[in-house]
Amino acid sequence: MHGYSRLGRPSTPSPPSSPRFRHGRSKHSVVGGSAVGDSFGGVGGNGGDAKLQNILERLLYMVVAGVYRRRGVLLFAPLLYISGMLLYMGSLGFDIVVVSDRVSGKAAPMGSVYRSPQVFEKLWPFMEAENNGTSSNALMHAWNPRLRQGWKPCLDHGFSQTGSKSNGFLIIEANGGLNQQRLSICDAVAVAGLLNATLVIPIFHLNSVWRDSSKFGDIFDEEFFIYALRNHVNVIKELPEETLQRFDHNISSIVNLRVKAWSSPTYYLQKVLPKLLEMGAVRIAPFSNRLAHAVPPNIQGIRCLANFEALRFSEPIRILAAKMVDRMVKNSSKSGGKYISVHLRFEEDMVAFSCCEYDGGEEEKHEMDSARERSWRGKFRKRGRIIRPGAIRMDGKCPLTPLEVGMMLRGMGFDNTTSVYVAAGKIYNAEKYMAPLKKIFPLLETKDTLASPEELAPFQGHSSRLAALDYTVCLHSEVFVTTQGGNFPHFLMGHRRYLYGGHSKTINPDKRKLALLFDSPKIRWETFKHQLQDMLHHSDVKGSELRKPSSSLYMYPMPDCMCKQADVRNEADVDIVKQTRL
Repeated sequence: MHGYSRLGRPSTPSPPSSPRFRHGRSKHSVVGGSAVGDSFGGVGGNGGDAKLQNILERLLYMVVAGVYRRRGVLLFAPLLYISGMLLYMGSLGFDIVVVSDRVSGKAAPMGSVYRSPQVFEKLWPFMEAENNGTSSNALMHAWNPRLRQGWKPCLDHGFSQTGSKSNGFLIIEANGGLNQQRLSICDAVAVAGLLNATLVIPIFHLNSVWRDSSKFGDIFDEEFFIYALRNHVNVIKELPEETLQRFDHNISSIVNLRVKAWSSPTYYLQKVLPKLLEMGAVRIAPFSNRLAHAVPPNIQGIRCLANFEALRFSEPIRILAAKMVDRMVKNSSKSGGKYISVHLRFEEDMVAFSCCEYDGGEEEKHEMDSARERSWRGKFRKRGRIIRPGAIRMDGKCPLTPLEVGMMLRGMGFDNTTSVYVAAGKIYNAEKYMAPLKKIFPLLETKDTLASPEELAPFQGHSSRLAALDYTVCLHSEVFVTTQGGNFPHFLMGHRRYLYGGHSKTINPDKRKLALLFDSPKIRWETFKHQLQDMLHHSDVKGSELRKPSSSLYMYPMPDCMCKQADVRNEADVDIVKQTRL
């Protein structure tokens, strides 16, 4: 199975950038009422709600007319977005529920209360009713085959630069989590190809967050990596003795070049290459996001080869990962061996960093304050910093809880016979928050349930190796669900596109729309399902996107690393003609 030899990694991705809020978005916290049908029970009567909706419609018409005449679209974008969302909700049969603060009597800001448990309580009877075989499992028809465009891996092997004398040795230090290290490795291979340098197997920095002392060979197949790149980039395990002698056997004595993030190929040729020729060896540490997305096709081809072909996990990881995938397939007999994998980002550090509030009360607040102080030391207590949890939630920035993931998938049509694999670090308050997901999907597995303690023992204490197991099981699932972004889902989506005809087979939900749904305790089941099935269809349509100039080929391998199936056939026909002529 080719997939097992082309793997990257998971592990808990790096926390997202600090949430920032514009005053325009904070307006989400002021909620009016609107009523169409009876999907929600509005507070204050349908008459007042209808008047408010008429006012909003007139306001939106006036704004659009003014914008059209003056062409000042960007100036009015925040207002248009807020007004459009309110009208959108009304047109789909939503009633916005205004929840009053019992103490002050004021309306609670939208999103300020974690209402998903209330929504679940309302919808659970309908979910149970559909467990009786009255509906088909969406797992069997999640992806429309007509949307697939027949892409195939198509690496251009005409960029070989081996044979000429090397310009020197390139040493890089990969930092961060495993997928960030993977990005650094592939970019380093591309830079070595650009400079005609000999790449030394990358050094892994012991990260203060991941605390994994694994070396390159513990995670990736070192021998295979060198062999797969042999015709394109020269890779060695360590510097030759004569070179080490020149630097007193101390790599730290080799000049360390500080390269800016996203540097262009021109920068490397003008600034790094002269130093390489002068010194015979250079270091770039740290080396993360140090090469621009836009590079010449031959260098892009080296990136493709490194990521999708040369980098495969070490043998111990591949053996256990293969067993885990096989067990998931056997557990999924009711769905033809197909299963769902979910990258769940609900670890303590992610919840703390998001500044979102759930239903843990003062105990949760104390735990999150402690976690923020422990990891970010005063960053969230800076003078003038205002944190609005409700605005964060309505902006789609809160990590989805296990319960919300379960409700989302059931709304999309995946029934309780669906096997679900959860890839995650240590879930925050797992006993409490995982229970609803297990109730919704009884056939739920994690690496701790799918593999025995004895099998996992060699990997314990090494987050990157454990992450590699998660990565593999997710890679081979019929459906992959990303919930919070980061390097893990980005690399997986690209890898799945590379293996599955150009389609990522990934559910990438609109978390702003989800926030509206989960903030609506009186929503009707049919309305809920309709919205989520539309979201699933949108993920299907977006599954085969081509790379844009500013995007990463690690997430969008078409067209740099792949070509249309028809083109592949045409190339094969040309080769046959050439052979017959010979």
